[in-house]
Amino acid sequence: MLLYDKKCIEHKLTLFPKDSGQKEWTDMKKDIHPEYKKVVFLDTSSDYKFLGGSTTSSDETIEWEDGNTYPLIRVEISSASHPFYTGKQKADKVGGRVDRFKKKYNLS
Repeated sequence: MLLYDKKCIEHKLTLFPKDSGQKEWTDMKKDIHPEYKKVVFLDTSSDYKFLGGSTTSSDETIEWEDGNTYPLIRVEISSASHPFYTGKQKADKVGGRVDRFKKKYNLS
């Protein structure tokens, strides 16, 4: 458990390495960061929807399961349709490098 000095907390100082030269906590600059909000992502290849956070905006909206309306972001691929997650990967590369080399040059 770390204990912080009361002065450190009052002055918004944080613990940095001595070499960094940074001694004070600085807040983020105002009005330069995009707005982060909840949006619904729709996988167009599998009709899978999920609620997440994003800085992307959209003119389309959709009513989610909780009754609220969120912007709709259409994506082409997600974990519901990507071969790595679905287990429907192609088995093109049967054999290792040596087997492919031998096949390419008719060595065995």
